[in-house]
Amino acid sequence: SSGGSAAAVAAGEALAALGTDTGGSVRQPAALCGVVGLRPTYGRVSRWGLVVFASSLDTVGVLAHTVRDAALILSVIAGHDPRDATCLPLPLQDYLGSLREEALQGVRIGVPKEYLPPQLPTAAQELVAQWCQLARERGAEVVEISLPLTEYALPTYYLIASAEASANLARYDGVRYGLRLPGEQVAEMMAATRTAGFGREVKRRIALGTFALSAGYYDQYYGKAQRVRTLIAKEFEAAFREVDLIMGPTSPSPAFRLGEKEDPIAMYLSDVFTLSMNLAGICGASVPCGFADGLPIGLQLMGAAFDEPTVL
Repeated sequence: SSGGSAAAVAAGEALAALGTDTGGSVRQPAALCGVVGLRPTYGRVSRWGLVVFASSLDTVGVLAHTVRDAALILSVIAGHDPRDATCLPLPLQDYLGSLREEALQGVRIGVPKEYLPPQLPTAAQELVAQWCQLARERGAEVVEISLPLTEYALPTYYLIASAEASANLARYDGVRYGLRLPGEQVAEMMAATRTAGFGREVKRRIALGTFALSAGYYDQYYGKAQRVRTLIAKEFEAAFREVDLIMGPTSPSPAFRLGEKEDPIAMYLSDVFTLSMNLAGICGASVPCGFADGLPIGLQLMGAAFDEPTVL
């Protein structure tokens, strides 16, 4: 959803751009376009003015040519905003000052085995291995870790995000603001407005979310997803007691051709490495790490909540 921002930066049309990362929508296009994509911790940047999708997941992020540019933009946009109840009143950190040549000395980096499955393209696996070796040469300790709940992140995310989208997008009814198409009765007007105003994928998510929230299914789907989300967050907390950073590929493949992934499930699987971070509310970034078949590959770094300086 922030592909336009990533493409604008990659094309040199902008020095930097903003995007919204709900399930990887800053880091994923950054990886596919060969630019830097930074997702701050949930609550670090105000969301005032956004068209809301999933309230508990949406985070304003930065796309830029370099990590230094991303740090500079974050230092401007981060901070408390009384107009956003989810924006936390915490002191700002020195993001630019965290960019030091010796920054990797003594840092412990974990590489989850779940992020390097056998079906991952060989080029991506080789690039991650090269960056692990580079990190060791710079003084870091790289170890294998396990995040076994990763496989549950995708269904958990799409249940929670779709449910929240269903509730949030109910306000676009043709009555208060936005598009309005005529109808003889109120219900006809609302149906015509929402039919014309929402695209196919948005309608699919509204339908899924409405079903998950409906009577008789709420606890079976949405409630269970929220419980799994808590377990995923606790799994990351435990991991960050053992390591300072978590590293792996951003996307399971380079950029795909327009219209190549008509199957929505195949499209959703593109987010398999980015979703867990949003469910846990932690920070992370995607940086260009090489090419496969001439197309950019991104490397993802994840840090504990409000530990953007270490990620940077």
